[in-house]
Amino acid sequence: VQLQAFGGGLVQAGGSLRLSCAASGRSFSRYGMGWFRQAPGKEREFVAAISWSGGTTYYADSVKGRFTISRANAKNTVYLQMNSLKPEDTAVYYCAADDSPENRPKVVAGPYDYWGQGTLVTVSS
Repeated sequence: VQLQAFGGGLVQAGGSLRLSCAASGRSFSRYGMGWFRQAPGKEREFVAAISWSGGTTYYADSVKGRFTISRANAKNTVYLQMNSLKPEDTAVYYCAADDSPENRPKVVAGPYDYWGQGTLVTVSS
């Protein structure tokens, strides 16, 4: 599967952005999906993950209550709605797909099999 993330940009603190990740190929509804981010000089970190049907979601503590992950399987797309953005949210955001048979969202990068190219989010203070 190929993933393409888009929707990043420059936003002021307190603003909102919605990232999208479009997947090619079949069986998208059988992939666990996740969002990760990497800030300059830092390691890639988990942001959010969602199960096959969207019934289960996990979030990093740093984004809980501000970000929402969702998916539209008919459109082969996963979203990340980001509200109340902070300067520390500035990073390149990556979407990832996990094709393991276990329908449980993964909160670490290792289990993910496919990665998008990333989209830059910059939050100004």
